[in-house]
Amino acid sequence: MSGLDRFLDAFFNAAVAERYGPAILKGMVVTIQIAAAVVATGLVLGVALAVIRSFRIRPLNVLIVILVDLQRALPPLVLILIVYFGFPNLGISLSSFAVLWLVLSLVLAAFTEEIVWGGILSVRAGQWEAARSTGLTFGQTLGSVVLPQALRISVPPLTNRTIAITKNTALGTVIGVGEILNQATTGQSFSGNATPLTLGAVAYLVLFTPLVIGGRWIERRFAWRRA
Repeated sequence: MSGLDRFLDAFFNAAVAERYGPAILKGMVVTIQIAAAVVATGLVLGVALAVIRSFRIRPLNVLIVILVDLQRALPPLVLILIVYFGFPNLGISLSSFAVLWLVLSLVLAAFTEEIVWGGILSVRAGQWEAARSTGLTFGQTLGSVVLPQALRISVPPLTNRTIAITKNTALGTVIGVGEILNQATTGQSFSGNATPLTLGAVAYLVLFTPLVIGGRWIERRFAWRRA
């Protein structure tokens, strides 16, 4: 058997692919579920924190900054392990799926808060002053004038960060979440063949390539152009 034949047998074995293909498809469904939940929760929570921070209530702002900085500084894997293995000691037992969703949502929320907060700060002071001069309250000015501009400014970095964090669903394999990587490594272990890993790579391409292309379209569609 030539080197090429050995390579093809190790990474593109048809019999192994047929055997473990359904498991990879199942892992894709789990990955989609987690990614969708993380994006929905993380973005909403992050925007909410940025809005709360805009009211400049010092105790709340200090708490938000501390929590956000911790989430951004610690690797997601460390947070996953702390929550999964540490919370039961406090009497809080969460499923591996819930732990992965919770941690990645908080990480995405932390980055979203900082990105949106930066967008809010980048809106010119004249926008605030003009809106307030018409009789709008601070909250009305923030919600109707400033926040829409800030969100549009935030689209490019927010899109990239969202895609990057959703790919961290692969970290769920360390706590037994049955996502793509978990199914692929399990198949590789049982079969003694790397074909399940190849299938896993293809599955990630199928899932995330449209996200990358869609993200690029969103960036162009909502690109901020100041007058």
